[in-house]
Amino acid sequence: MAHNHKESSLSSLPEQQLALLRQPEQQDVLRAIGRGIEKESLRVNPDGFLAQTPHPASLGSALTHGSITTDYSEALLEFITPVSTSIDDSLEQLADIHSYVYSQIGDEILWSTSMPCQLGDDKDIPVAQYGSSNVARMKTVYRYGLGHRYGRVMQTIAGIHYNFSMPVSYWEDSWQAAGQPGTLQDFISERYLGLIRNFRRYSWLLIYLFGASPAVCGSFLRNRDNHGLQPFGDGHSFHLPYGTALRMGDLGYNSDAQKGLRICYNSLPNYVETLRSAIMQPHPAYAGFSSGAGGDYQQLNDSLLQIENEFYSPIRPKRVTHSGETPLHALTERGIEYIEVRCVDVSPFSPLGLDAQEIRFLDTFLLYCLLQDSPPCDEEEQEGMAANLAAVVNRGREPGLRLRTWSGERPLQDWSQDLLNAMEDIAATLDAAHTGSQYGESLREQRAKVADPELTPSARVLREMRENSQPFFRLALAYSQRWAEHFRQRQLSPEQIADFAAQATESLQAQQAIEAGDTLAFEDYLANYYQQYATLPQP
Repeated sequence: MAHNHKESSLSSLPEQQLALLRQPEQQDVLRAIGRGIEKESLRVNPDGFLAQTPHPASLGSALTHGSITTDYSEALLEFITPVSTSIDDSLEQLADIHSYVYSQIGDEILWSTSMPCQLGDDKDIPVAQYGSSNVARMKTVYRYGLGHRYGRVMQTIAGIHYNFSMPVSYWEDSWQAAGQPGTLQDFISERYLGLIRNFRRYSWLLIYLFGASPAVCGSFLRNRDNHGLQPFGDGHSFHLPYGTALRMGDLGYNSDAQKGLRICYNSLPNYVETLRSAIMQPHPAYAGFSSGAGGDYQQLNDSLLQIENEFYSPIRPKRVTHSGETPLHALTERGIEYIEVRCVDVSPFSPLGLDAQEIRFLDTFLLYCLLQDSPPCDEEEQEGMAANLAAVVNRGREPGLRLRTWSGERPLQDWSQDLLNAMEDIAATLDAAHTGSQYGESLREQRAKVADPELTPSARVLREMRENSQPFFRLALAYSQRWAEHFRQRQLSPEQIADFAAQATESLQAQQAIEAGDTLAFEDYLANYYQQYATLPQP
């Protein structure tokens, strides 16, 4: 991966920025980092087969509920925590949502891994429904389109999205320290894009440390040839012996059509324009699915992307949108507000799928990506980043695995230790702000995984399958049952239960209000929505 800039020394963090955060009066800034968690889980019946029941009405409206919704399938629940500055509060809120949901889903359980349960054919995977409004129909039609393009089976893969933002006071101080270049809004967007470019350079490390999907149930591969996986045991499971996170590879959220998309994170206008053109330009391979002829909508349009969300990326720049507003319009008008990390596997070894240790490392890692120099990428470097990610997804624990760097190949183990060493100052600064030692402890835990690949979650999945002579499905079902019992026994207070019930009722009323307020025909609603892309300023 040759490059036109010198590899910045990993040990020399831009000192000025870290020094700023070390000042006692800046400790509040580090305690004000905003976090949100979005966690997906399939609802399954007690035997581990995908639930065919509709989204329970007692959980409210999947369209309007603030913390309980669905993703692709009616059976794929998504839990969302509000933005919080406390890791413990976020995890507690996520646990409360789990506990409440378990009180409402009868004998169904939530699947405990990213790779799905026993699946039937595509037609047996129910697409999520959101009611009769235009916005609801748009969401369902979008999902029909995904099913036609990539198959519904792929859409049953679950993940965790981690949202991260620095407080406004940090940006104001940094902007001042940099001499107030341009507008504050542009400064924030540029710095977040720098974080994203570095994240993509180093995200293979997260895949190695936290990937927990080295194996899949055979039912997931039923209609797939040349998947490249090896049978495990009696052939009910397939795996890669050194695999880490198959969800992030060709089996998961990847598509040949999207591989040609050169999404560039060097500037916000460039990012917006690349995605906008992919949403506006017809893609011949999708012309066969109806996009409204005779009122039949099998997809929203026949472009390479129906909307922004169809672009699968390990990280996204984000901004809260207004009702009916496209994400690209929001980014163009008001800049980047936070980033969404999308490459976190659901771990079967934790009741929530992730824990505080992992979040502390994510914080350390993201701050490192923010504070490091982050030169623009070119196509050659992008190819190198994609190759490193694929190598770690498929064979991250392979002894002697080498990755591409600017100055030639180097062993994953050496590069990993260098990166972790370079994060030490950040972990120490975070520990000082929180008057504890847990960030440093999390860093040590990751160091141990680099020294001994057997300590990684992906190795543990395969080890437990081997030791218990269990196919992947049985291992995942056993953990799913264990955590179901955990949450069923976890008592919510009467006030919490009443609050969740009230949220459900209010969300159903909000959905009815949206449906009653619709005046446009669906065709006109879509035309207005897509008009926003046509009017975006072009770089």
